[in-house]
Amino acid sequence: MFGLQVDCGLLLEPLGFIKLLEWIFSIFAFSTCGGFHGETTLLVSCKGAVNQTVTAAFAYPFRLNTVRFSAPVSNHCAGTWTDTYLVGNFSSSAQFFVTLAVLAFLYCIAALVVYIGYKHVYQNNSKFPLIDLAVTIVTTFLWLVSTSAWAKALADIKISTGAGIIPLIDSCRAPNMICYFGSVTSMKTLNVSVVFGLLNMILWGGNIWFVYKDTDLHSQFIRGSQGMYSAQRI
Repeated sequence: MFGLQVDCGLLLEPLGFIKLLEWIFSIFAFSTCGGFHGETTLLVSCKGAVNQTVTAAFAYPFRLNTVRFSAPVSNHCAGTWTDTYLVGNFSSSAQFFVTLAVLAFLYCIAALVVYIGYKHVYQNNSKFPLIDLAVTIVTTFLWLVSTSAWAKALADIKISTGAGIIPLIDSCRAPNMICYFGSVTSMKTLNVSVVFGLLNMILWGGNIWFVYKDTDLHSQFIRGSQGMYSAQRI
C-alpha cells in the first residue's frame, strides 16, 4: 500500500509543476536575503587626518544597532571621534522572511516526495490533500505578511545606511570635524529577495485551486452540483 512508485511525469501536471517552482523560488528567497553582506562608508576630515574612510559592515539579520563605524585614525581624531553605531534593528522581519522561505523549501521537498513517489497513497487517503490545502492557504498568507514586513524593513535599512545618517552622528558635529557620505553597497540582491517573496505568494495562492481539486471537498461539491442539476431537470 505504501510502496514507492516514482512517476516523474507528475511534475508536468499543474500541482507537481507548481510545487517544483515553489521549491526553487523558496531557495532564491532565503539565499538572496540571508546571504547578503554590505558596508556603508564615510569620509572624515579632522585634526591630523583628511578624508579618512570609516566603514560599517552589516549583514543578515541586519541588527544595525550593533554595527560600529571604524575609527578614522588611530588617535580617534584627537579624541573628538566617539564610537558610532548605525541605527535600527531589523532582524525580526528579516528572520521571519528567511525562516518562512526555509520552511517552505523543506515542505516542498516532503510534498514532492509524497506526490511523485506515493501518489497512490496521496489519492487514497483523504487527509493528505486536506493537510496540503490547509498548509498552502496558511503559507500563502504568511508569504504576504513576511514579504510586506521585509519590504518595509528593507526600505528602512536603506535609510539607515544612506547619506541621511550623517546628521545623526554626534562626532560629525564636533568642531573641526567634517563628514561626507562615501558609499553603500548596492542592495539589488535584497530587492530581488522581495520580488521572490511576492512570486512565492502568487505561486502558493494560485496553487490553492489545484490542491483543492484533489480534496474530498471539491468532489463533494461536484456531486452536489450534479445532484441539484439533475433534480431541476426532473
